[in-house]
Amino acid sequence: MQFALVGLAGLVVGVLLAAVVTVVAMRRMMIVEYESAKGLDETVAAIEGAIKQNGWASPGTVDMNASMAKHGVQFKPGVKLVKLCKADYAAKVLQSDRRLACLMPCTVAVYEGDDGKVYVSKMNTGLMGKVFGGTVAEVMGGHVSQDEAKMLENITRR
Repeated sequence: MQFALVGLAGLVVGVLLAAVVTVVAMRRMMIVEYESAKGLDETVAAIEGAIKQNGWASPGTVDMNASMAKHGVQFKPGVKLVKLCKADYAAKVLQSDRRLACLMPCTVAVYEGDDGKVYVSKMNTGLMGKVFGGTVAEVMGGHVSQDEAKMLENITRR
């Protein structure tokens, strides 16, 4: 009987430990971050240019500091969100699973770190594709992930 209780306790501890490790790993893997080789505004301009050069569209860039200031909240350092979309990719994903509209358009965050450096972060579209499979894997895990890497290759340090 004691052996069974020890075994059950070990199983419960193992499951809890696996859950904690999974959550920590997923948090680190879902968002990718790169250091920029440029300043904040220069990084944003370079990303906006790369979007156009690669046949994507940008619905706009949001200056989070200015947006929050309109509501009486002062926040430093700088944070800007560059929105990007490629209509044919979006259509394929939406035809497959319209719930994923909440992830559209894609967003690249550009921000100043506490260390004074500029960083770029984005959703790990390759991993998202694997999680959803099927058409989403083909589009987000393939085309979107490859295009984003190409757009950021001369802007970020990897």
